[in-house]
Amino acid sequence: MITESALIQSLRAIAAHPAARNLDDDCAVLEFGAETLIITHDAMAAGIHFLPGQDPADIAWKLVASNLSDLAAKGAEPLGVLLGYQLGGDDARFVAGLREVLDHYQVPLLGGDTIGATGAQVLGLTALGRATHRPVPSRGGGQAGDGLWLTGPLGAAMLGFEALQAGTGDSLAYRRPQALLAQGQALAPLVTAIMDVSDGLLLDASRLARASGVTLAITSAAVPIATPEDRRDEALRWGDDYQLLFTLPADTAPPCPAQRIGDVLEQGGEPLLLDGVAPLGKLGYEHG
Repeated sequence: MITESALIQSLRAIAAHPAARNLDDDCAVLEFGAETLIITHDAMAAGIHFLPGQDPADIAWKLVASNLSDLAAKGAEPLGVLLGYQLGGDDARFVAGLREVLDHYQVPLLGGDTIGATGAQVLGLTALGRATHRPVPSRGGGQAGDGLWLTGPLGAAMLGFEALQAGTGDSLAYRRPQALLAQGQALAPLVTAIMDVSDGLLLDASRLARASGVTLAITSAAVPIATPEDRRDEALRWGDDYQLLFTLPADTAPPCPAQRIGDVLEQGGEPLLLDGVAPLGKLGYEHG
């Protein structure tokens, strides 16, 4: 089996339509008459994205919120979702959670498909949105001289996951992440590049750097974290926090709460520098 990044690279030759954006973004951006449609799809599997025996209502929440977070990184207004659902477990509880999260974000369910299958449950969701600003921001516009910013602390989901595993403590950040739609819409007219942090700050920052053709220099002490200080490095590599990572021109202030965590440099030998050097080890979560 090849790695996730290798598979995506092989798919780029097929995804030739301009809306695919060379598969460098988490969303397709499709011009449609006077509107621009934003389309994203994420899947979740038991044992990978949620724990066996986890409350299906929380699984429904995370499935929707993670997709809406991709729309947030495009400054999009959600229009609706399509659900791909594998029957199994407490399906009624999943439906209750789905209703709750869709009501929370005021997003309609438009359709989808259900299947019966054996093995680990796999769920999918397609989210549709409309651009609130054009051109729609991407990962690919960062420029040397920009500042690198983050909307909020990292590591809360990691602590929540551990609390859920232990059966004690506050697990809400892992079970029910928030999609920062209002922040994304406010940022869209100003940013040069933007994405959400779902697979770990260091990994996602390296993706933004490659898409933009720059080097990102992060100061680790500047990154806000929700963990104890001795777990800072873990927080920078853990995912599921869904904060927005973005670049702004040096003379531009963010229109929402955010922390400057580094700088955009001319492209060098490495896409990412952490405290002046290329970070070692696994940068975040990748499939395969």
